[in-house]
Amino acid sequence: MLAKVYSVAHQGLETIKIEVEAEVVKRAFPSFNIVGLASKAVDEARERVRVAVDNSGIKFPSRTKITINLAPADVAKEGSFYDLPIAIAILTAADSINLDAKLLEESLFFGELSLDGSLRHTRGVFLLADFAYKNHFHQLFVPRSAAAEAACFPDLKVFPVANLAELIGFLARQTKIVPLKQIDLNSLLATTEAEFDMAQVVGQYQARRAMEIAAAGGHNIFLLGSPGAGKTMLARAMPGIMPSLSPEEALEVTRIYSVTGNLAPGESIVRRRPFRAPHHTTSRVGLVGGGSKLQPGEVSLAHRGILFLDEFAEFPRHVLEALRQPLEDGYVRISRASGSVIFASRFLLVAASNPCPCGYLGHPTIACRCTPGQIARYRKKLSGPIMDRIDLQIAVPPVKIKKLTKAVRESKEENSATIRQRVEKARRRQRERFRRQRAHLQANAEMGSREVREMVKVKPDALAFLGQAAQKMSLSARSYFKILKIAQTIADLTGEDEVATPFVAEALQYRLDLQKW
Repeated sequence: MLAKVYSVAHQGLETIKIEVEAEVVKRAFPSFNIVGLASKAVDEARERVRVAVDNSGIKFPSRTKITINLAPADVAKEGSFYDLPIAIAILTAADSINLDAKLLEESLFFGELSLDGSLRHTRGVFLLADFAYKNHFHQLFVPRSAAAEAACFPDLKVFPVANLAELIGFLARQTKIVPLKQIDLNSLLATTEAEFDMAQVVGQYQARRAMEIAAAGGHNIFLLGSPGAGKTMLARAMPGIMPSLSPEEALEVTRIYSVTGNLAPGESIVRRRPFRAPHHTTSRVGLVGGGSKLQPGEVSLAHRGILFLDEFAEFPRHVLEALRQPLEDGYVRISRASGSVIFASRFLLVAASNPCPCGYLGHPTIACRCTPGQIARYRKKLSGPIMDRIDLQIAVPPVKIKKLTKAVRESKEENSATIRQRVEKARRRQRERFRRQRAHLQANAEMGSREVREMVKVKPDALAFLGQAAQKMSLSARSYFKILKIAQTIADLTGEDEVATPFVAEALQYRLDLQKW
């Protein structure tokens, strides 16, 4: 007898419907074959399914020829989540269970089986639910520990399955599985709790101001300073001043975290903006993604959040150069012989670096021990094209001891909650402006040159001032438009509709002279 159930295949962040066909032939030479471009993990499902069915108290069809076809056959199938659909297809084809044909047509099965018949936590359930919602599948049968990932989609019954015996009993109408209630996204999203509060950062007024502008407009920022100046603390405090994720952003991030297995068991969505801080020994594949299975890298895991690259100049140059496309386009395209995938990577880059290998070049009290050649080689790792893609570039000088002592005694620095209120207000102004122009953008930094010309209103004297500064500072066309975007963010923080000369002047202050630092 022939039976057919449905599951999916993941290719990057794309989901494809897979038909799991099973034929069980009696009075034939016993065999169990899986065809359809299956990987080693899928092929091993033969033994897992056989033992899991037996240990669930269900008779596995022995002395039969079993053929499993995963269609379409030209799509590679990887992962262990085909265990459950294969088991259901076999038992249906062998007449071990009698299922409603309409139920099978409207359902997706997904999950890895343990040998005792229980279902293990399986990654990718959120993408499965997204596919089901868009393609009119009404029911999902998934592992209980991962079912919450699918609970935020309307008109979708998500059945959390503990083990195979429970599912068979439900399909045979002998037991009951209660579907999950739909979760309201807005009730889950929370404000980020940062490791550090901005109130802990002593002094550094310009750096604090630059971090606020970066958070308000989604601008990339580069911090240059000696060890102990507070660069890492500023970066760690950044999540505390970022606005909460919108429901749309949360869904985008959750897709990536679900397919990579970074969602904790029982967690439904990513509730806070990601903060990723890879070590400087991270490989190019680890940073931008790729590998034999085309997995997302750190730039994608930081989507709609913060990517903190400490010791920026210590990263290999070829790794940093791979950041060009994601910094400019907000996505990374990875092409291999097996196929091509696109991963979203719209992140806020916070990069921090010492001025030289020893870290004390230009320090007021500690002498630098580096030779001119060492300093030149150190700076050479940060190419012009990479630095040109970073909007804000500031120096973070050491804090004087007197200021530290005064700060400990008085503790008058502004905290993250107060700064976040201004940031959220500026973001609301941006979203309203984008809505009027029907632009699908989230922050000023995402605007292209066309959007800048259409949306940024610059006063004539401010535009003339910027033209003179651009000529004197030899700004590139990209940098010119970045200055306008930063000035617009400053205007949003101030509550002004037009970009005035003081806003342009402040934006120009956040550009390091890379020939001198």
